[in-house]
Formats: sequence, C-alpha cells, structure tokens
Amino acid sequence: MMQKRIKNIDEFCKKPIKTQEKVFNFLISKGRNTAFGQAHHFSTINDYAHFSKNIPIRTYEEFSGFVERARKGERNVLWPGKIKWFARSSGTTNAQSKFIPITQDSLKNCHFKGGKDMLSLYGNNFSNLDVYNGKGLMLGGSLKKSLTGNYKDGDLSAILLDEFPFWVNYHRIPDIETALMEDWEGKLERIARQAVKANITNLTGVPSWMLILLKRILTISGKKNISEVWPNLELYMHGGINFEPYKSQFKTLIPSEKMNYLEGYNASEGFIGIQDKNPSEGLLLMLDYGIFYEFIPMKKYKKGIREAIPLKDVQLNIDYALVISTNGGLWRYLIGDVVRFTATNPYRIKIIGRTKSFLNTFGEELVVENTDSALLAACSKYNASIKDYTVAPIFIDNDSGGHQWLIEFTKPPKDMRLFKQELDNKLKELNSDYAAKRTKNLILNPPEIILIQNNKFYKWLKQNNRLGGQYKVPRLSNDRKIADEILALL
Repeated sequence: MMQKRIKNIDEFCKKPIKTQEKVFNFLISKGRNTAFGQAHHFSTINDYAHFSKNIPIRTYEEFSGFVERARKGERNVLWPGKIKWFARSSGTTNAQSKFIPITQDSLKNCHFKGGKDMLSLYGNNFSNLDVYNGKGLMLGGSLKKSLTGNYKDGDLSAILLDEFPFWVNYHRIPDIETALMEDWEGKLERIARQAVKANITNLTGVPSWMLILLKRILTISGKKNISEVWPNLELYMHGGINFEPYKSQFKTLIPSEKMNYLEGYNASEGFIGIQDKNPSEGLLLMLDYGIFYEFIPMKKYKKGIREAIPLKDVQLNIDYALVISTNGGLWRYLIGDVVRFTATNPYRIKIIGRTKSFLNTFGEELVVENTDSALLAACSKYNASIKDYTVAPIFIDNDSGGHQWLIEFTKPPKDMRLFKQELDNKLKELNSDYAAKRTKNLILNPPEIILIQNNKFYKWLKQNNRLGGQYKVPRLSNDRKIADEILALL
C-alpha cells in the first residue's frame, strides 16, 4: 500500500499541471449545483480563464456569509450535502474566530490522506526504524458541538482525532476524552501522565506547545532527557510555525542519533505540503488532494491587486500569497500564507510568513522569514535559545523610529549588547530595505530588546483565550497593541 502511494506521488510530480487540471475539473463539477456555484455561474465555466473571471478572490471576511449559511444547517451551500465540521481558526491575522468548512471529501481525501502520506514519505526517504512498534503522542485541540446540533467545531487536530478510525486511536496517546478536553492546562497534565509510561515512538504537534509538554514529562519522570523516558522515540512530525528556532532545544531534550524531524503543512483549510527529502529541500506541494492552487505575487498583493496565476506560471524565489479552491468548499480563498518556490520539478515550497504578519511601519518590509533567520543566527553565534518572541514598532518622532523585540529566552546570551548587534547586522544582510532604513540611524534606530520572563507570553495567550495547539504568538505587528498588552503583564 505504501509503495503504491509513493508511485502515485511520483506520478503527480511528473505530471503536475495535468494533475491540477483534473482537480480543477473535479471541483467545478462538484460545485456546479451548490448555492455558491449557481451564484457564480459554474455552468458556464469551461476553463481557468472563465473561472478567474467569474469568481473573485476573497478573504475569510468576504467569504463568511456563505460559511454562516452552512453553519446554520443549510445544505448544498459550498459543497454538495451538509457540512458537519468546521475547523475553528484564529490565524495570526485576526482575533475573531474563523470557521473553516471541513467536508467528508476534504477529511478523507485531503487531511487523512496527508497524514498517511507523511508516514509513507518518511518510510521512503528517512531512516525508518521502528515507528510502528509503539504509540504516537498527538497533541491536539478541543472540540465543541454547536448549540443547534448542526455541526461540530474546534481545532482541526481535534476534528481529526474525533474522526480517526478506532484502530488509529488505539495506537495513539492520549485517550480520546483527554485529547478533546477544553481545559488546556489540565489536558497537558493528563497527557503527560498517560504518556510518561508508554512506549512512544513518534510525536505530532506544534513545536512551542510540544516543548511545554516534554518538559513537564521530564519533571514527572525525573529523567535527564526524553530519550531516557522513551528510548524508542524516532520521529517528530511538526508544523504550524518555523521549526528552526526551536530545533536546538529539541536536540537537547532528545539527544538521540536515530531521531528524525518531518515537517508538514496541514492548515485548517487543507493539507498543502510535506517534507519529502532529508535534509529538507522545501515542502513537496501535494497536488492530488482536491486543492486547486493559485498564487498572487506579493508585489501586486501589497498594492491591493488581486490578480492570481496558476501553478504553471510560477517562478522560483518570488513571494506569493496563496489562493486555494478545495474539496472543503472554499473557492478562490486567500488562505493568508505567503510561500516561495524552492523548486519547480517537482514543485516544492517554503512558507515565508503571513500576508498580514510583516513590519513595514517605516518602509523596511520585514517578513517573518527575516526575523526568524536573524534571530536564529544571533542565537547560534552567542549560544542562546529562545522560547518565543514578537516584534513591534517604536514611534520616536515623525521622521524616525525603531523596532522593539520582546524575547523570552530559554538560554539568554551572556552579552546582550553583542547579541543585539548581531541581530541587527543579520537583518541588514537579509533585507536591503531594512539596511537602507538603518543607514546612519536616520529612519530606523538600532533594535531594542525587552527580556520577557516568567512565562508572560503563555500568560498573554491564556488571558486572550488562546491556549491550545493551534495558537501562536504573532511574530510581527505594525502597531503596538500586542506588545503593550504583554508589557502590561510585566
């Protein structure tokens, strides 16, 4: 079964455009008799040109009217039949919850398929040792039933856990009752106590939250490292945030030569990419999951121009806002992520950041990729490691300003002055706009670093009802709202 699937992946790698054409035709045929399809004249759509002309590209706010109809129990709104699940997502662009539709098609042929493919690609390209002869620890979110009983909503991970076949959950820790708990702190404690005595061979979850859980397990077990707790642990499947700033901490906690790390890009909106090579060459864009991809060059997007191109027209090393149409009933939907192609044969991508998560208060155009990379370089040079961070502008006068970095270290540098200097220099090296604005301190002053201690990022998440595997501290903001709220906790 695994080798057959590898052959199918190889096939779409060889024929990517033909594969996407099949997905496109399938989606149009399924959407033709829905309310959305009728409102946008799907019956007249014969090709991509008609498709892009008939359907505007939308954000969640612009799309939410159709979602609300489906949440009220109306059938055939976005996809044939009634939608029974909605993945609740805050994203990092808006505090208001988003309810992303999950259909039977997207659950089975996208999200579940992606999970299976991660293990297939792991077995094919990594040192597959004994991952199936133990249990997997999956750190997921909570699930709620709507007051009307029309649907269930919660973290995507919770929906997947709730809908897994019984035999899959049999090989998972924690039990389903614990996995779906809403009390996040109580859940972490119960998971830790269930997992500490189990034979765990693989982990799944967001890095920042997984670190909290692993450290609690060390406390309970009294062991020096996780390899002493779980000697057969060999695989961590991660996603959601850039793993590089956390990698050194995982290697310290899990000092095992047989440990492997595999990245997946499983958003609430769809399973999009999987790391298929070790070491990574980018995430393989999964083309046969019922997702039709389009891309808006960020230079256009920043000017408010929503003109997308299909996969066949993309180029290397250009940043694109990702637009998807899916078997979950999303149509030309701006997912909010920015990607860059690292290869086109086959198509591989790198997640650069979010369309609204950037710093451009003074024309510096910093993106998360810049700040992550600069921070990683400074940590590496001065033997430091971080737990979390966020960056906000400092407004000094009408002509100049700066950046305020709120950083919580797990291991602070011995010399903060040199650390800050390296961070600044690396940002100049990575981003010419930043370097220009830093010239002679005329527009941007040197960065300011505020040390965050005593789990204040965690407390901010808790205060804002954001505890859980899907939630992250936004990295970059063009205002001071988040920074000031965190500083108020000090």
